[in-house]
Amino acid sequence: MKKIFYILILSITIFSCNSQTPTQFSEGALNDEFISLEGDSIAFRDILKSHSEAALVIDIWASWCGDCIKGMPKLKALQKEFPDAAYLFLSLDKNEDAWKRGIKKYNVQGEHYFMKSGWKGPFGEFVDLDWIPRYMVVDAKGNIKLFKAVKADDENLKQNL
Repeated sequence: MKKIFYILILSITIFSCNSQTPTQFSEGALNDEFISLEGDSIAFRDILKSHSEAALVIDIWASWCGDCIKGMPKLKALQKEFPDAAYLFLSLDKNEDAWKRGIKKYNVQGEHYFMKSGWKGPFGEFVDLDWIPRYMVVDAKGNIKLFKAVKADDENLKQNL
């Protein structure tokens, strides 16, 4: 019985040490390249630098994603409730044309980039993408305040704004 107790304590210690939520983006994520609406390639680091005035809500989405589209009214309500925050949309659409059509079709207001490296690129790996939509909050200094939310009306999202 004593052995089982020690194994349980050791397991809890090991797993709790590995479950820390990051507060800074990795170098790989910061260096990952995205495509702007104008077709220019830009590093995520430079996108973040352009948002050093206010809190930033990151929405990782795709126009083919049913849950992303169903969540749009909640996201628009969040934008109305927190108009001083910046809203950054990172698309996992299958191609740039579908991405641009989706922005127009769903009237998505904010700054838009296409994730050319996709789910398994450096940014996607860092944020451990396993589902979209995926929301994050980053403060004006580039610190990750909220690493993961999957609903735009998540109270943690609002608390971090």
